[in-house]
Amino acid sequence: MEKFFEFVMLAFVFFFLLTTKVWSQQQEPKVPCFFIFGDSLVDNGNNNGILTLARANYMPYGIDFPQGATGRFTNGRTYVDILAQLLGFSYYIPPYSRVRGRALLRGANYASGAAGIRDETGNNLGDHMPMNQQVENFARTVEELRRLFRGNNNTLNGYLSKCIFYSGLGSNDYLNNYFMTDYYSTHSQYTPQAYATALLQEYCKQLSELYNLGARKVVVTGVGQIGCIPYELARYDGNDSRCNEEINNAILLFNSGLKKLVVRFNKVLPGAKFVFLDSFESTKDLVVNAKTYGFEVVDKGCCGVGRNNGQITCLPLQQPCEDRSKYIFWDAFHPTEVANIILAKKSFSSISKTFAYPINIQQLARL
Repeated sequence: MEKFFEFVMLAFVFFFLLTTKVWSQQQEPKVPCFFIFGDSLVDNGNNNGILTLARANYMPYGIDFPQGATGRFTNGRTYVDILAQLLGFSYYIPPYSRVRGRALLRGANYASGAAGIRDETGNNLGDHMPMNQQVENFARTVEELRRLFRGNNNTLNGYLSKCIFYSGLGSNDYLNNYFMTDYYSTHSQYTPQAYATALLQEYCKQLSELYNLGARKVVVTGVGQIGCIPYELARYDGNDSRCNEEINNAILLFNSGLKKLVVRFNKVLPGAKFVFLDSFESTKDLVVNAKTYGFEVVDKGCCGVGRNNGQITCLPLQQPCEDRSKYIFWDAFHPTEVANIILAKKSFSSISKTFAYPINIQQLARL
């Protein structure tokens, strides 16, 4: 009887997805759902309705996006928008702030601009949803899904085990915490190694909770080369390097530990299939091979104010650069849509373990 019930529930889910208007008639997604956790690099509107400086629901943000300014911190699609398309979805995964009920069967985006692994990270910018709150929101989602599955945990867990989970945190824990010494005390409390260890201990708990809630195919991304973003270049007067290597070296400690954590998860968590994306190497590759990718400007934001267009980020109704495809950076912090496309394709199908380890996202989806 129980197996019959599971069959009926799976048939219901399949029928729902098949008859939903946004379901593509040409192709089915490679996975049934996609859940996203992170910061402004992948936030697509969760911060729009809260009191914060970390918001992007105004032009020229979204100038190249069909729906205009939606809260995405770039000129067009984000990394996860493109990843959703590569996974075969014919729609963008909606922000959690605007999705409930049966639509959650396809996934949700919990990311929040200024969010970090630590709860206090980003408080200098106002309200936001840190990773702990994002995990709590996913727990609420699981409760909603459990009702749709009529309380059958086996069927629900089987369904979630096929979904892709993406988590990209850590940038703000450095930018809007550890290296913001006039607002936070963490720099004086921790050495770079001790801080990386503290972050990883907290992140381990958060990712473990996602696993306990049903996540099995999990993509975890390291922190990019943020010592080289326009925001840091506008403030740094280094002699030996174009970039702030103090920040980059601190990030490498975190990334190295995160990769080891992914390896450990794959060994000790039954059924876990974690993938580590080395964002430091992939963003570094964009700069080193800029001409190959068609970029002409690697150190300035397309939209912004001051040195490197990085002293103040893109202002409302400000006129951005004319040809966004020539810029790696859209503003002081975030990549352009073109850069996001390259980064997404690289992590999705690259055979190099430098960018995706131990397998790429395409391979993960097939498991």
